Amino acid sequence: MLDEFVKNLVHVKQSFAKNYSGHAHIQEVIPSSVSEKFQLTSLQLNQLHNFALKNPIYINHYEENIDGTLCMVYEGDINEYWLNSIKHGSSCQPFYPTWIMSAFVLTSISKELGYTELVDIGSGDGRISFCGTILGQTTHSIEIDDVLIGLQNTICKHTNQNFNPTCADALEFDYSQLKLNKPVFFIGGLPQMGGDVLATSIIEKINSISDLKNSTCIVFAGTHTKRQLSGNLENGGWSSLIEKHNLKVIDTVSLPTIWTFDQTIETPYIYTEFS
Repeated sequence: MLDEFVKNLVHVKQSFAKNYSGHAHIQEVIPSSVSEKFQLTSLQLNQLHNFALKNPIYINHYEENIDGTLCMVYEGDINEYWLNSIKHGSSCQPFYPTWIMSAFVLTSISKELGYTELVDIGSGDGRISFCGTILGQTTHSIEIDDVLIGLQNTICKHTNQNFNPTCADALEFDYSQLKLNKPVFFIGGLPQMGGDVLATSIIEKINSISDLKNSTCIVFAGTHTKRQLSGNLENGGWSSLIEKHNLKVIDTVSLPTIWTFDQTIETPYIYTEFS
């Protein structure tokens, strides 16, 4: 089901991007109703729309038929949050979110793989953790930027979904206090742009907790853009780190993100486990 879901989402994104004539800083779409193309429950779809409607980064929305699929288009501006987020260290990348629909796919895959807890590192406005919450996972949203944590708390309050925002430096955070059993970690950083430093620290912390690595999945956001990579292009640029830490790729999915809106390729997300 998810393969078709992803295929249809990418098709809608590509068609929308090709014909978009607006001037918003960011834009994304969510289908207006459940269909054979997008098989999720009505409650889940309403919750995704609610996340966008209650999220202050979106300042406008309107309905549009995109190649046969009626969708709600959400337009917004993240400049205020982006400018604030660049003040942090080199391992922390500025706020640029994935699509809400993509976040739903990512968490759906992790749930299908059997992971019951979700830890989102560099969580931005908390959309991945939000999606994990509505899918029944125990979520932890780790973000170093206090302004973004304020944004997350606002969204939690107005959506009645608590995805546990925590303002902390992921490099220093004590993950043993979360009492994790079968977690999936999402790493919010591109390789060779500080993401490798962040990922290495998280892997070391996972290894320091007894038996945790044997039941843990780590998901990396990659890129196919050569100008953002100076090394191996395989696995979205994460191949060297994956090999170094004896990780095994178990799945890869390419999904729309705000930073690839004007590109013909999507952002690859690489699911890995310890060998």
